[in-house]
Amino acid sequence: MFKGSFTALITPFKKNKIDEKSFEQIVNHQIDNGTHGLVPAGTTGESPTLSHKEHERLVKICVKFSKGKIPVMAGTGSNSTDEAIYLTRSAEKAGADAALIVTPYYNKPTQEGLYQHFKAINNKCGIPIFIYNIPSRSVIDMSVDTMARLHELKNIKGVKDATGDIARVVMQKKKLGNSFIQFTGEDSNAYEFVLKGGTGCISVTSNVTPKLCSEMQSLLFYKNDEILKNRAKEIKKILKPLHEVMFIETNPAPVKYAASLINLCKKDLRLPLVTIEKKNQIKIKKILKKLALI
Repeated sequence: MFKGSFTALITPFKKNKIDEKSFEQIVNHQIDNGTHGLVPAGTTGESPTLSHKEHERLVKICVKFSKGKIPVMAGTGSNSTDEAIYLTRSAEKAGADAALIVTPYYNKPTQEGLYQHFKAINNKCGIPIFIYNIPSRSVIDMSVDTMARLHELKNIKGVKDATGDIARVVMQKKKLGNSFIQFTGEDSNAYEFVLKGGTGCISVTSNVTPKLCSEMQSLLFYKNDEILKNRAKEIKKILKPLHEVMFIETNPAPVKYAASLINLCKKDLRLPLVTIEKKNQIKIKKILKKLALI
């Protein structure tokens, strides 16, 4: 269930409210193009600006729109343990298949604090939990040893590794074994990450090119087949320029603008994020035209 290309979904807004019609269109677009899983209410979904009510609604309608066709891994993290427990239990009640929980940002807990945070959430829910390790945003980096301790708990099943360090997948696999599911959170290393032993990518780029992203991951399921692996490598080269422009400014501003160009939703963001600069809009348009998306 948890492998391949999972899309870190954008949250469409209209007049500063969640645009549910556009969100349904986005979910259908993902399913129709072979995406293996959906991740609503994460960083790419602008979760820091969502109220609890909006957060819960977004997860609920994602489950509804996906109709059980592909798994939903809901973003439920917080730097408040109680809030993360609340959001995780809410996602479980809504029918989410798993929860993606970021390491607590700003607080800067120790490794023991990280362990106790995730243990507390684990003890209060019954769905699989994926650790979201992203030092660039949360400042802290969960160690492999801490992950190993957490994996001993009943619900801690894997990680979204956004460290950018490709060596981590090997270290984590060696320490935690094959039962620990590893997604990369970096589109730029999605190909290499799976070859090193990972199981997929939680992708920003797949909001725009779900078919190519899912095809590459599906081909890598057969990474011992040189012909299929070479086709996956070709897709990697095709996607490289798009990966680069998707992070030309702070995510999700670039991908939200790209989604607007392919008529998935408006480019609207919530403050403090703003629409990307004109010069970067031009760069994104150029890449999308090259890929025949517009």
